[in-house]
Amino acid sequence: MLRQHFSGLGIIEQVIRSIIMNELEILAEKVGNELLSRGEWLTTAESCTGGWVAQSITAIAGSSGWFERGFVTYSNAAKIDMLGVTETTLERHGAVSEATARAMAQGALAHSGANWAVSITGIAGPGGGSPEKPVGTVCFAWASKEGGCEAQTCHFNGERAKVRELSVRHALFSLLQRLSSTTLNA
Repeated sequence: MLRQHFSGLGIIEQVIRSIIMNELEILAEKVGNELLSRGEWLTTAESCTGGWVAQSITAIAGSSGWFERGFVTYSNAAKIDMLGVTETTLERHGAVSEATARAMAQGALAHSGANWAVSITGIAGPGGGSPEKPVGTVCFAWASKEGGCEAQTCHFNGERAKVRELSVRHALFSLLQRLSSTTLNA
């Protein structure tokens, strides 16, 4: 199956892609183990990663016991319609902002039965960047039903695929840290 999926790539690219996928799945599995031990559920709200976090999670057998749903909200209209992000937030701060990432995570919680949410919105490139928000700017938020929500902006170097991969890795790793500490700041 893996061979068919990567048949258009050279052998080195196939090996690298397989390693990346395995690392993301290992992170996702650790997140799942933590959630399972607590009897809690996760939802995702993704823009620039296009569901890659959810894909990494659902690649894990048994993830249906801790992954509630994922929202892919690439357009502003989708962020508004599916997650309740306000037009005011988007106009004031832009789609790529910590304010929007927070609204996405909180909206994912409000529109699901999950205890935890992670959101990602960013500029993966190659176009779309500006001096204020260059390509590689990605905003994240992690929220819990307990009421806490934290946001962070990162700047990743690389081409589109690398920015997206690093975003997925950061989202999962940071979620695992938050689950392990069980505290989020409001």
